[in-house]
Amino acid sequence: MMLQQHLLFVLYSFCGIVIKGKDPVMCGSQAQFPITQNVTVVEGSTANMTCRVDYNDNTSLQWSNPAQQTLFFGDKKALRDNRIELVRASWKELTISINDVTLSDEGQYTCSLFTMPVKTSKAFLTVLGVPAKPEITGLSRPAQEGEDVTLTCTTSGSKPAADIRWFRNDKEVQGQKEINATGRSFTVRSTIHLKVDRTDDGAAYTCVVEHIALGSLPHQVTEVLEVHYPPQVQIVRSVIVPQEGQYFKLECVSKGNPLPEPVFWTKDGGELPDVERMIVEGRDLIITTLNKTDNGTYRCEASNHLGTNRDEFTLYVYAKDFPGTTTDPNALTQPGPDHALIGGVVAVVVFITLCFIIVLGRYLARHKGTYLTNEAKGAEDAPDADTAIINAEGNHAHAEEKKEYYQGAARNVVHLKSENLGFANNYALRQEYVRCIM
Repeated sequence: MMLQQHLLFVLYSFCGIVIKGKDPVMCGSQAQFPITQNVTVVEGSTANMTCRVDYNDNTSLQWSNPAQQTLFFGDKKALRDNRIELVRASWKELTISINDVTLSDEGQYTCSLFTMPVKTSKAFLTVLGVPAKPEITGLSRPAQEGEDVTLTCTTSGSKPAADIRWFRNDKEVQGQKEINATGRSFTVRSTIHLKVDRTDDGAAYTCVVEHIALGSLPHQVTEVLEVHYPPQVQIVRSVIVPQEGQYFKLECVSKGNPLPEPVFWTKDGGELPDVERMIVEGRDLIITTLNKTDNGTYRCEASNHLGTNRDEFTLYVYAKDFPGTTTDPNALTQPGPDHALIGGVVAVVVFITLCFIIVLGRYLARHKGTYLTNEAKGAEDAPDADTAIINAEGNHAHAEEKKEYYQGAARNVVHLKSENLGFANNYALRQEYVRCIM
């Protein structure tokens, strides 16, 4: 025990003598070990490389680049590179700066402490490649409606590879991404395929490039899509029920790209008949004072290099005091006749009439069938047609009397003279008539 205490005392005496007015002296390998940190900078900025030791007994520090070229030995510059400067040099710290950093500066740097043996510490310098501002290609000319269009956004120089996003106005759309390595950096492309229509005319397609080197301020570029399409025409009237003496306007609302100008107005297939009252102002046709002669079909026609379109309006001018009209040219104060109600009433009347005809027809058919059935029943027991007719009456009580009467009349016919044949013929006709009506 005494021996161990003596050895500890000698060790502390050798390594830890305290001198008044001076810092304590540290010994051991851990106290003389250089400390560094990895550094990440953006291309074009400045990188500060710092090496520290907790204790240094007047031993020099040195920085070397990835090619093991000495940059600074203590405060002495060893490499002729104007971009590299000394920031701070002491026995405990050596800090240098590399200005205007490039991608080629990236790598593992070494800080050396020249003790016996030499102690080193590594620090990795990461340089972020800034992506170039993007470009959109594929819009060399206006597209036509129905055409297939391919838009490509390209950015280069990023490290690591940048991310590209597409937006149509404010809505994100998906593109196809392609990454190619170019030396130490990357070129990134993103493509979208469109089948354009008139709704794409004026749509803004934006390419946004995001990268760690850009932080919260991504690069972006916008192209506005121009789509050519044929005209679309609609006529809008200023008054719902036009009356004599009113001011009246027809507006030709035409859309197309290129915009169809001018528009052409006609009446009943020909020119406007009264140019003093019928005035064309731009796309509008104005009739200053309506009268009955203005009745007819008005047509507005618009054209561009992709086609022609037209719309028609049939004008009927009502009398000034026509029921259901109003003196206000912009509104109706009294509703017109309810055509739906009138049509419903007519339909009900027609339906009731048809039902009555059907019921009457069935009634007559039923009674006719009853007559034929009775006649058939009378014929079953009758020896001749006369008896069948009588029996069909349903009067069986007098059947024999009627039979004898007709038999006697028949015998008299045999003995008729020539002058009485006309009467006999009339009798035969009467008998046939009786048979038919029964």
